[in-house]
Amino acid sequence: MKKIACLSLLLVFILIACKTVKTDTYTENNLDGNWQLTYISGSRIAFGGLYPDKKPEITFDTKTNKVSGHSSCNNFGSKYTIDNQKINFETPFGTRMACPGQGEQAFYTMLQKVNRYTIIEGKLLFFIDDVVMMRFEKKN
Repeated sequence: MKKIACLSLLLVFILIACKTVKTDTYTENNLDGNWQLTYISGSRIAFGGLYPDKKPEITFDTKTNKVSGHSSCNNFGSKYTIDNQKINFETPFGTRMACPGQGEQAFYTMLQKVNRYTIIEGKLLFFIDDVVMMRFEKKN
């Protein structure tokens, strides 16, 4: 009886370990639309402290390979390239209003450092190699 219980428990652990996460297909069309930043790594300041009033947003236009949006303060635009899961952004251009805090700089710096993306369960993740650096949620 103990052997059956142990084997059953082992089978449960194996099934849990083998559970797969639903990953959306890596097509550029999944990027189309407006995404709002919900997480950024690399700063010693908490997310709410970086963006107390307005979270950054990015809008992809996959037909032109351009993005636009705002950094929580200034509007910006940029071009990007994609090769499978690899993504690269050109230096953003945009308005130059004075912005309080370090949120805008953290956003632009990280946007230029990321080199890979994926969309998992409706969330857009930007990576540096295998480390998630930014997370966005689709806005309707």
